[in-house]
Amino acid sequence: MTMGNFYAILGAAIAVILSGVGSAIGVSRAGQASSALLTKQPEKFGKVLILQLLPSTQGLYGFVVGFMVLIQLNALGGSMTAISDSTSWLMFAYCMPIALVGLGSALMQSNVAISAINLLGKQEKMFGRTIIMVALVEIFAIFAFIISFLGVMQLNIVPVV
Repeated sequence: MTMGNFYAILGAAIAVILSGVGSAIGVSRAGQASSALLTKQPEKFGKVLILQLLPSTQGLYGFVVGFMVLIQLNALGGSMTAISDSTSWLMFAYCMPIALVGLGSALMQSNVAISAINLLGKQEKMFGRTIIMVALVEIFAIFAFIISFLGVMQLNIVPVV
């Protein structure tokens, strides 16, 4: 493994870790609000579960980008392809949008999900609107995912001899 591979794998790890941490915190926080509501209104379980689940998608996006880096490097298929330092730094850089935006948007999305869960406790007919409010934050994670995914996949991996 070259130092080039190291930076590419580091980028993949950061994408998975930061987006995963953001999602774990976001789902946890929304879960606390869900539990509080369900102690009084257990019949709303399905609806609050959907709201709690939404901040988890950023972790999935980071995982996919990290997995695609490993595929590009042939790290899962036996002998890893050695790449140049410049290609490695590009791959690292392409991992950063989903790492950073994934972390931030999962945390912010959980704030909106918590408010939506509280609203759902007072006005169940607002459920459709609350989904839209929570999903709006998702758009930014999707943009970051697209940039990271397309960036990693467009790199022409030329082995270094």
